[in-house]
Amino acid sequence: MLGRELIFAIIGTGATCLATVLGASMVFFFKKDMSPVLQKIFLGFAAGVMIAASVWSLLLPAMDMAEEQGVNAVLPAGVGFTAGALFLFLLDKLLPHQHLDDTAEGIHANFHRSTMLVLAVTLHNIPEGMAVGLAFSVAAQTSGGTLSGALAGAIALAIGMGLQNFPEGAAVSLPLRTRGVSRGKSFLCGALSGVVEPIFGVLTVLVAGVVTGIMPWILSFAAGAMIYVVVEELIPEAHLGEHTHAGTVSVLIGFVVMMVLDVALG
Repeated sequence: MLGRELIFAIIGTGATCLATVLGASMVFFFKKDMSPVLQKIFLGFAAGVMIAASVWSLLLPAMDMAEEQGVNAVLPAGVGFTAGALFLFLLDKLLPHQHLDDTAEGIHANFHRSTMLVLAVTLHNIPEGMAVGLAFSVAAQTSGGTLSGALAGAIALAIGMGLQNFPEGAAVSLPLRTRGVSRGKSFLCGALSGVVEPIFGVLTVLVAGVVTGIMPWILSFAAGAMIYVVVEELIPEAHLGEHTHAGTVSVLIGFVVMMVLDVALG
């Protein structure tokens, strides 16, 4: 049964990774970097998608599973959520990375700017890979070969994550190209930032398959990790400098899009 869950997880996270690769390929079609306003729109949209996904695709299913196991739903939701946020907090402090405003964080390292940008997007993609992998793992357990609610919800989550991964890939490759990096290397850096999604998606499913009853805790863990990224990274960067309303509106639009996808399909 675990083999089926892994296959589902690989397909789901592979699709979201592909969206990042396609976004990175924009370096072959455009010569200029994204405008600051467009960057704010994409960052805000990604934040809204991740907030809605954390609620409808992760926390609510985690609570339902906990109740089915006879566990107080608040316990795994609260503890798992907090643990996920702490996990990303530690990664944020330890992993060297660089934001769009050129602010460096994490342990000091003499990495090239391209590497620092890739690591920044990679940090965002870790909880996304966990979330999509878990959603498709749950779908594999319940679908039975049909388009069940769980599978439809997992597909909705993958679509939402793919929509925001596309501009993330471009947000890595285009700035590198404008700074003199070759098109091929710029594309490779953008594409590599998405590879972490299938890796963490599969690893999370493996852990969930080995430890009985841990799925509600891991779903909540992924939710906490995603919300940390939203609050710490995406929303602040979407409101840098001028045109902050573009970032705010985009957060709301992203939230509504992900909510509609999840409710309509799931």
